Amino acid sequence: MLKIMFVCHGNICRSPMAEFIMRKMLEENGLSDKVSVSSSATSTEEIWDGVGNPVYPPAREELRKHGISCDGKRAVQLCADDLGRYDMFIGMDDMNIRNMRRILGKNADSKIHKLLDFTGRGGDVADPWYSGNFTVTYSDIYDGCTALLGYIREKGVI
Repeated sequence: MLKIMFVCHGNICRSPMAEFIMRKMLEENGLSDKVSVSSSATSTEEIWDGVGNPVYPPAREELRKHGISCDGKRAVQLCADDLGRYDMFIGMDDMNIRNMRRILGKNADSKIHKLLDFTGRGGDVADPWYSGNFTVTYSDIYDGCTALLGYIREKGVI
């Protein structure tokens, strides 16, 4: 089974949106038994006394508009031990990539990718924490997950 970890700064907006959008795509394509997805944060800002905050309400609402539930998801932090548990780490922006390398170490480079690089257009997934525009973020992530699914199929990973 291919194991993918989506990563953003706090694990309350972009990375959980990616996790649940990708889960839905995998279910719709009959691939849930071949690919596992999770999400995590590079920071501890959304984790208090070992308990992560739930998905940010506007992100949860944007997912709900598309028939996607993220109930029960709470922020967790990426850790060095995750390197041996996951095949791919997908960041949302350049800062995420830098922090993922710091946490996972130099041996992780071949496993670390930026989501929109799979689309061919590159760039960063819009951060709704600053823009307030969760629709644009959803669109970026949907495009990235669609391209990622195509990539793993094309490479014969699944």
